[in-house]
Parts: sequence; C-alpha cells; structure tokens
Amino acid sequence: MAFPGELVAFLASTDLDVSSMFYVDTLGLSEVERTPFALVVDGGGTELRITLVQSRVDTGYTVLGWRTTDLSSTVDKLRGKGIEFLRYQGMDQDELAAWTAPDGTRVAWFRDPHGNVLSIHQPPS
Repeated sequence: MAFPGELVAFLASTDLDVSSMFYVDTLGLSEVERTPFALVVDGGGTELRITLVQSRVDTGYTVLGWRTTDLSSTVDKLRGKGIEFLRYQGMDQDELAAWTAPDGTRVAWFRDPHGNVLSIHQPPS
C-alpha cells in the first residue's frame, strides 16, 4: 500500500523575506501562502514549505532539486539572474559546472541564500 497523501517538501530559512526574494522573485515560483512561520510556494506541482528557523546547520548535500529538459538553458537563465553554480573538487564538471553521471544524467548545483544546496538535473535522452 502506498503512503496516503501528497508529498510536501520542507526547507529551512532564517529570513522569510530573503527566501521570498530568492524563491519567488529570482526562481519564479508562485507564492501560495505567507505566514509569520513559513513561506509556502508551488515547487512545480509539489508544495514547498520554507519554514522559519532560528538557525540552520549546513548539510553539505542536496536538499531539493528540479528535473529539467534542457539543463544548459536552465543554467544560463539562472546565471542571468545572479545564481552561481557550485564546483566540487574531484568531480569532472563541464563549463556549466554540470556533472554527468554514469547513466548520462547531467546535474548542476547551487545554494539558496541560506546555504541550502539545490540542484537541477536533466535525465539522459
């Protein structure tokens, strides 16, 4: 039996105004709700609840990602909005800072203003 209900994703934020500027203004996600405790956006069909916290710990790993059909174009658009992509030592990343997995999936990583590691990926065609 599958778990009942729809998936809701969570991210930590130490400043909801900064999160709104990044997720709504920069990434273009639609705001669903704003309370003193959380900013809720439509993360592409999944509710993304950006929750206000006093402090957060750096995880160092990807906490949220999006699938795209054109990674190169998506990276270019995000760079045009000031997003800087991460490079990891020991990973063979191309000029877009994208890594190609053994199965052909391309992945590029970036951080939100609170240090959460986010990714975009393009499955092999």
